[in-house]
Amino acid sequence: MKAVKTYDVIIIGAGPAGIFTALELADKGLKILMVERGQDIRDRIATSSNKHALAKDKVRNVVCGWGGAGAFSDGKLTLTTEFGGNLDDYMPKAELMEKITYVDGVYCQFGGAGRKVYGDENRDRIRQLQRKAAAADLRFIPARIRHLGTDVNAQILTNMRDFLDNKVDFMADTAVEHIVVEQELVRGVIIHDQFYSCRYLVSAPGREGSEWFVREVNQLGLKLTSNAVDIGVRVEMPAEILETITEVVYESKLIYFSKSFDDRIRTFCMNPYGFVVEENNDGLLTVNGHSYAHKRSENTNFAILVSKKFTEPFHEPIKYGKYIANLANILGGGVIVQRLGDFLDGRRSTPERIQRGLVRPTMPDATPGDLSLVLPYRHMQDIKEMLEALDKVAPGANSRHTLLYGVEVKFYSNRLDLSRKLETKIPNFFAIGDGAGITRGLVQASAAGVTVGQEILSREEK
Repeated sequence: MKAVKTYDVIIIGAGPAGIFTALELADKGLKILMVERGQDIRDRIATSSNKHALAKDKVRNVVCGWGGAGAFSDGKLTLTTEFGGNLDDYMPKAELMEKITYVDGVYCQFGGAGRKVYGDENRDRIRQLQRKAAAADLRFIPARIRHLGTDVNAQILTNMRDFLDNKVDFMADTAVEHIVVEQELVRGVIIHDQFYSCRYLVSAPGREGSEWFVREVNQLGLKLTSNAVDIGVRVEMPAEILETITEVVYESKLIYFSKSFDDRIRTFCMNPYGFVVEENNDGLLTVNGHSYAHKRSENTNFAILVSKKFTEPFHEPIKYGKYIANLANILGGGVIVQRLGDFLDGRRSTPERIQRGLVRPTMPDATPGDLSLVLPYRHMQDIKEMLEALDKVAPGANSRHTLLYGVEVKFYSNRLDLSRKLETKIPNFFAIGDGAGITRGLVQASAAGVTVGQEILSREEK
């Protein structure tokens, strides 16, 4: 097969994992190609702010393009090994912490230096919260967080793009069709029916590309292990209710095991004074949340997610999660919003009931409806128990006026059998980031890119 172009390294995906791989390799004498199915960063920003852009383009733009699904997130850099991925399965925690510190430094170098780090203070208050949470059967895990904000995060990604502009070839709005392996060696990729060859291939397709990635590695005969799928709701309430937590730590995780089913339930992505937003996963509309550095609402939002790992004979957790999300799309045309009181009473919310509520929704386009027609009973019961427990730590959280948006789904690709350097069984073929099932956030995805970039450079020096 004749190559249209030959590269030393091809990187699939321009999310944080792909970007940080490129940053490590830039100016090292290597010819690099990055391929991204979404838009370049400035085009993404323009689409996001264009009032005349097609709705389907606008919502898809939230998760695809330079910067990945995190480009328009609230830019939380989780400076801990406790959550954000599974890289500690591949390296000691001390080494991972070194990489996290390094990644934070790079974000600061490109524009994040002035943003505050939360979690270095209030040690006594943190211990008080941990005791209070334990009394409610909750595990409270604080984290050091550098909060960039959505606007600053987008500017940092723009700065990174400008830095790499003359150092790598970049193809936007372009999907890799197939990975080419011959005689158990990686050869390159197929793009628009044309062959691009490389010596090293780094696959960082993101959550949006996880299904494509699974299909490709199955064809290559690589072993996969199913990850859990997280399904739940985005919760919104007056910011004052959660200030007992958010004034102490900007970001924390609360973990609960339900009495009814012993399921693991967790809070995720807490956004003080933030906004609930719609997210497009390849045509499937789900819910998310973020906050800005310079723009505030009167509410705080966060996710409550129920983790479910399936056993034999089922091996398609992503398909299950998409099925649940699709039910919400069928019933509500997208995201459904319901007052907690209506949720508990077993009736749908109406526009009138939402309007009478004490919580003003920050996502007014959500359809008032009934989440019990979407979520399995098991998930509903778990969410109910979690809110009851949270109310003991933050009184008012279990108010009938609290809003639930559904559904929120976190898709984690099935995990490949990888080496400590994140290499597959095929030499020089690396798989990283959320789409490879090993990370779940900006920092660990970035750290995975650093790991692979450094490994490629190490091999080039030999």
